[in-house]
Amino acid sequence: MKKIKMMKNLFYLAFIAAVFAACSSEPHYVINGKIAGADSVKFLLQKRADGKIVTIDSAIAYKGSFRMKGGSVKHPEMVLLTAANTRLRTQFYLENAEITITGKIDSLFAAKVTGSKTQDEYNGLIQANKVLNDKYSNLYTQYQVAEQSGDTAKTAQLEKEATAIEAEMTNLQKDFVKNNPSSFVAPAILASLSYEMDGNEIESYINAMDTAVANTDIIRSLKERVAVMKTVAIGQKAPDFTMNDPEGNPVSLSSKIGAKLLLVDFWAAWCGPCRRENPNVVKVYREYNKKGFDVFGVSLDQKKDDWVKAISDDKLTWTHVSDLQYWNNSAARMYAVSAIPANFLLDEQGVIIGKNLRGEDLAAKVKEVLGN
Repeated sequence: MKKIKMMKNLFYLAFIAAVFAACSSEPHYVINGKIAGADSVKFLLQKRADGKIVTIDSAIAYKGSFRMKGGSVKHPEMVLLTAANTRLRTQFYLENAEITITGKIDSLFAAKVTGSKTQDEYNGLIQANKVLNDKYSNLYTQYQVAEQSGDTAKTAQLEKEATAIEAEMTNLQKDFVKNNPSSFVAPAILASLSYEMDGNEIESYINAMDTAVANTDIIRSLKERVAVMKTVAIGQKAPDFTMNDPEGNPVSLSSKIGAKLLLVDFWAAWCGPCRRENPNVVKVYREYNKKGFDVFGVSLDQKKDDWVKAISDDKLTWTHVSDLQYWNNSAARMYAVSAIPANFLLDEQGVIIGKNLRGEDLAAKVKEVLGN
């Protein structure tokens, strides 16, 4: 009888041990930090959520060493390791693995991260892009020198070379997304590329992704954006909206449709590329306005005074509207505008026949439709 009871106790203890072992083997992350010069420094593990930085874990270093251990990570995601109350930080992909971060506190941004498969994939992409990135940096240095010396021929040549390198970088990143459908790095890369892609192209990359990757928050947001982009694709009727002009009068887009060509131009006083593009739009407007070309400016400004001053300074003599809501501009959201300058060229029925036409491309398209 005593032997049977002992066996039951042993079985019970073995069962409890098995339960604890099962609990401890649940997917989780461990971060081992070894940061020289960081004695008694509090480190924060943070991520971006809904436009804010949220702290998800923390630890205090003892002689530069610290350890964080947390629950299961739904999927690998980019996070920040920040030294509290400083601007010192590094970023890496957090996942259910034992991750080691080594470096120095005064160069935390350059800390080495090992143990994360996703981080390794990201590092591989960065390394593959290094030659192009170095070329681009060198060109930018030359461009600054040429610009300061007033060498317009040199700056024009360097701009063309830079554009070619940018195209190579874009293709390299697109290839990564295409060739790594199961990589959790791919969503962030696709999101960064999406500003220069149409809805159908974005969707084609999403459809090729593994299910788990396609279910990440980044891709879900992209899918929502693609749905909006399809409503403002070439061939679609431009959605109507109404906003106030600088005098406070409501003006609708539909009230401007009827010109042979109408350019709906999204811009802002604070946007350097927009201000540099404005002279091109002014030139086309002056040349073709009497032939039926008009512009409807939509500003993403916040300060009315800045908006009005830019209109005057840049000699933008067409109709302007804004709700002064910055990136929450209702028309920009309706048109899936996530970078400016952005524009949509409408025919006299209000159908979109061109998008994001700048410089010579805008002039050529207007000339094609209206003639000399």
